Amino acid sequence: MTEPREKSTFPCQGEVDREAGGWGSRFSRTKDMTARARSLRVNMTDAELRLWRALRRDQLNGFSFRRQHPIGPYTIDFYCSRLRLAVEVDGGQHAAQRKPADDRRAQWLSKKGVTVVRYWNNDVLSNLEGVLSDLVAHIERLSQAATTPTPTLPLSGGGRAPPASKGRAE
Repeated sequence: MTEPREKSTFPCQGEVDREAGGWGSRFSRTKDMTARARSLRVNMTDAELRLWRALRRDQLNGFSFRRQHPIGPYTIDFYCSRLRLAVEVDGGQHAAQRKPADDRRAQWLSKKGVTVVRYWNNDVLSNLEGVLSDLVAHIERLSQAATTPTPTLPLSGGGRAPPASKGRAE
């Protein structure tokens, strides 16, 4: 009789979960999360559908977006993984009823390094060009921040040369 094999730690085996820090991994999603995202993709609002037509297939500055993308306990309307940018399209119920929940969600995503940008349904439907222009500005800012090198910090002591030691022959 053979001994049971130790559980594999290979990431493709699906063991990467939220506890292991794999919050954005496709392996951390439950079947319920995936089913909910699929359902939301099928039942998109008119505003979401209109924005998706402009975002899909790398049409916006060559950046790829996913629709109804699960991240942790949340499903994001549109997500660009390269920039860690979440785009939310909200109806009128988000103004007062859903604001506390939206704020918690944005705070949680921010802690994970995701930037959240929100647009109202009526803005997407009546001013798509303005929404896309604003979104391009966010994309350019985030892509520039991602490519800007971090400046070299001075050494401790402000980068000044160490003082000459006493007793040294000159």
